[in-house]
Amino acid sequence: MTDPTISIRIALPGDEEPLGELDRDTWSPLHAVAPRPQPPFDPFFDSTHRPQDFLVAQAEDGRLAGYVRIVPPTRLACNTHVRQIQGLAVAEWARGRGVGRALLRAACDEARRQGATRLTLRVLGHNAPARALYASEGFVVEGVLPGEFFLQGRYVDDVLMGRSLLTGD
Repeated sequence: MTDPTISIRIALPGDEEPLGELDRDTWSPLHAVAPRPQPPFDPFFDSTHRPQDFLVAQAEDGRLAGYVRIVPPTRLACNTHVRQIQGLAVAEWARGRGVGRALLRAACDEARRQGATRLTLRVLGHNAPARALYASEGFVVEGVLPGEFFLQGRYVDDVLMGRSLLTGD
């Protein structure tokens, strides 16, 4: 069940610093394919990571509990019916309160609002908690790229998941 003290909204330019901190604080080899960020840190927002691409979960006290990034997977006109989750993070203090699930549901709603009929994502094969959450929200495995990444001395699968956003599917 989602914590009623958490609300979800579109990110604002002023969220850049707390989102950058949240992103660094939640870095984990369970989901990251890039090395742990080191100072000086790149800006969280840039020309391809715009505030309007992010939904943020915010606690009543103003702290950001998490975020999800939703973007078109390509710039192709024939692919405009699809949105892709390209990042989801939940602060340690907010875990177990339904924030990840609420962000996924909000991502589905936002993708529908944008006219999408499909939502896709990629998840590392060894990230069992994330895969279970996605599956519980209707995402199914649509493909696996075996050994796509070499992380911490071992090969890890890249799992492609997706779901329909049409009612009744």
